[in-house]
Amino acid sequence: MDFRETDIPGCVEITPRILRDERGTFVKTFHREMFAMQGLNTAWAEEYYSVSHRGVLRGLHFQLPPHDHDKLVYCTRGSVLDAALDLRRGSPTYGGHVLLELSATAGNMLYLPRGLAHGFYVQSESATLIYKVTSVYAPQHDAGILWNSAGIPWPDNAPTLSPRDAGFGSFNGFASPFEYQDRRGAA
Repeated sequence: MDFRETDIPGCVEITPRILRDERGTFVKTFHREMFAMQGLNTAWAEEYYSVSHRGVLRGLHFQLPPHDHDKLVYCTRGSVLDAALDLRRGSPTYGGHVLLELSATAGNMLYLPRGLAHGFYVQSESATLIYKVTSVYAPQHDAGILWNSAGIPWPDNAPTLSPRDAGFGSFNGFASPFEYQDRRGAA
């Protein structure tokens, strides 16, 4: 596995080795010791997947403390334009974002530390996205930022949104409860 820190501290793109032959492909998506050696959390509490159609935008989602979590996302079918938005006060990239393509073909993944909002836009006919998170879903702590309020250059000005996602408040109006900490836990 190749681990490459993105422009947002602690947010890491992971590219696994993909074995391909006449039968298809085989991909290892998680190896506890390799993740731990990179300083990444390995205590996954829940795992989900979503299936979405072309033009769907989901996000920008996160959970508020004390139920905030680290997240690992990857695409097992199709491709998405994936975004992470830094909401951590004191971060050198506060308000900044990372935008990259995740695809089943590339097998790449994105690790998001707590304090980052996550969203994605489906580029393929449909896409299946897997999410691993380090805390259990807590509806009363579920939150989001309006998809088009943080300067992310999405490829579509009128994506298909859920009513919930369309109703989130703007980034500028968000009072962040998140504080930046480097991977060693220092503020």
